[in-house]
Amino acid sequence: MAIPTSRTKERGRIILNKDLCNDCGLCVSVCKDFSLTIENGKVKQSDKPLFGCLACGHCMMICPQKAITIEGRCTSTDDLIDIPSKEEAASYKSMLNLLYRRRSIREFKDVPVESELIDKILEAAQTAPMGLPPSDVHVLVFDSKEKVSAFAEDFCHYLENMKWFVSKWFLTIMRPIWGKANTELFKGFVRPCVYAYTDYMMKGENIVNYDAPVALYFYATPYSDPADPLIAATYAMLAAESLGLGTCFNGAVHPFIQNGKVARLFREKYGIKHKSREGIFLLIGYPKVKYTASIKRTFASIDRI
Repeated sequence: MAIPTSRTKERGRIILNKDLCNDCGLCVSVCKDFSLTIENGKVKQSDKPLFGCLACGHCMMICPQKAITIEGRCTSTDDLIDIPSKEEAASYKSMLNLLYRRRSIREFKDVPVESELIDKILEAAQTAPMGLPPSDVHVLVFDSKEKVSAFAEDFCHYLENMKWFVSKWFLTIMRPIWGKANTELFKGFVRPCVYAYTDYMMKGENIVNYDAPVALYFYATPYSDPADPLIAATYAMLAAESLGLGTCFNGAVHPFIQNGKVARLFREKYGIKHKSREGIFLLIGYPKVKYTASIKRTFASIDRI
């Protein structure tokens, strides 16, 4: 049995064609599960793998003789594609220009995003690295302004019954448990956010997702690396930018729909299959505004060791 995910709990099957293999050992060098080894100058499957083949596909993708096939764990030779040439890849400069052009867009034109572009964004997002293959990331697609806005209204109604979570008495009780930083975050961000969402919605203004034409909710399963949905969402964001679309992340919805019976019922209503340690909404649409400058950001620190 290999490392389990929600999609499979079996190890991948390594099929080694000895008639094609020239025992170069490239597959052995890239297999970090140690499922492959060289004995007496010959490549063979190891009887002492670390976990059991995860079907990462590295050995299959590096073999110059096409002597290795991986089957199982949602992987097969049908998934192989030719790697793009170096000339077709983005240069560092073009990539950096894309990043500097990106701004968080919260003002969208009342224009639908074509389904073909949504498909391209999802295709790019599926190339994101993951903690353990196969990816346990799920994506919920709201593909119209009407669906996005209806979700925001529903979420605000849900929040009305959650305001105790940001009440002064609750934060006072939780401070010894959460600590100073979380308490300050709740007072300075979460509580104002909850009241702003609901109060503005009562006035007919949606600041949850800004009536975006498209919203993608990235979440995962309890088996997943918590970073996986966030990385996939970042890939989607950059893909959307490359297609001339504007984007904005909203991470404030996800934490409120994770715990408790009411949260479970809310998730079930929208077909959200799992609780997820991390998750995020990506809002997408044609920008209504145009920025004329970018800005350089900094990290809290960069320490070279």
